[in-house]
Amino acid sequence: MYSKEENQKLKHEFWVDFAQKYPRKWVLYDTKIKDFSFKFYVENTKAQVHIDIEMRNKELRMQYFEKLEALKNILEEEFIKDLVFERNHTLENGKTISRIWVEKGDVSVSNRKYWDEIFDFFFEKMNALELFYLEYDGFIKDIEI
Repeated sequence: MYSKEENQKLKHEFWVDFAQKYPRKWVLYDTKIKDFSFKFYVENTKAQVHIDIEMRNKELRMQYFEKLEALKNILEEEFIKDLVFERNHTLENGKTISRIWVEKGDVSVSNRKYWDEIFDFFFEKMNALELFYLEYDGFIKDIEI
């Protein structure tokens, strides 16, 4: 078991090593859509890549989610399989968002032997989601407010 400080240091090393293995600029928050972002997530049992739709306005959030849902077949056939579409996902803080995600289980950020496996998963899945987004962003952004 690591102390809080050791855990923070290890996570920092993890992200530095990831950036060195895959040195590129990710889209992440730069989608040009407020509260619509791509995220990496890793803990001691799994790694995930997310599209988070976090608008406070539920109707607007649903419109964006439904746009992605309409593209689900294309997304899964041409870009990335095994996605989970969650219309209503509750965060630890109680906030409800919409989330589309893919997961790799049985890996741990605390064990360096898994890092390359996690890095490759992150690169493959996030790269695919970004390519999809860049191809279909015009359709996704075409929302009536």
